[in-house]
Amino acid sequence: MKKLLAEFFGTYWLVFGGCGSALFAAGYVTPTGVHLGIGFLGVALAFGLTVLTMAYAVGHISGGHFNPAVSFGLWASGRFSAKDLLPYIVAQCVGAIAAAGSLFYIWSGKTGNVIDNTSAGAFASNGFGKFSPDGYSMISCFTAEFLLTMFFLLVILGATDKFANGKFAGIAIGLALTLIHLISIPITNTSVNPARSLSQALFTQGEPLGQVWLFWVAPILGAIVGGLIYKNLLQKTDND
Repeated sequence: MKKLLAEFFGTYWLVFGGCGSALFAAGYVTPTGVHLGIGFLGVALAFGLTVLTMAYAVGHISGGHFNPAVSFGLWASGRFSAKDLLPYIVAQCVGAIAAAGSLFYIWSGKTGNVIDNTSAGAFASNGFGKFSPDGYSMISCFTAEFLLTMFFLLVILGATDKFANGKFAGIAIGLALTLIHLISIPITNTSVNPARSLSQALFTQGEPLGQVWLFWVAPILGAIVGGLIYKNLLQKTDND
């Protein structure tokens, strides 16, 4: 139960901090017209910092997945038990949805804040085609999510390998997620995390919810391929 609670709180913090920065701070303009928003760079850093901080806070309890795709990738690499997949994914999704609910409650407290589910990035949702921030096709978005999640798993597995310096694993993983967002916010609004995508889409509804399948399939497939690559091609053994 402690492991599942750690995954709940870790995923909650990821969605609350990352999506919250996009909703409240990315494009902030003061009443006098001064632009103080944090932009893409700030949002990318926010996502990375959520993972970095929770990796050190609760990673020693649950392994610090906070992401169904990561759980699948660790399973594919042989580092995670299949029997724990479903409980972890449920805890992650519940944590993400709870965070999205908290964000919606705060966000709706400002007059005029209404979710426009006909526009890209509404309520920090992910999407492709018309719902891609810069209009990228479904194939382009699928490829980006697949490749970025695959490399995310390579970083996670390498940084947490028994031969690596584990003290710095959280930093490497957090910076990797920051880099991933710097690359792909204009493409898909960045997912690489099915729970994060589902939580925002549930509140956005409309086509963003209809497109959420891609942000489950592509990251999970990418994570599994990343896990298999690391296990079979890169993982060092005691005999190497």
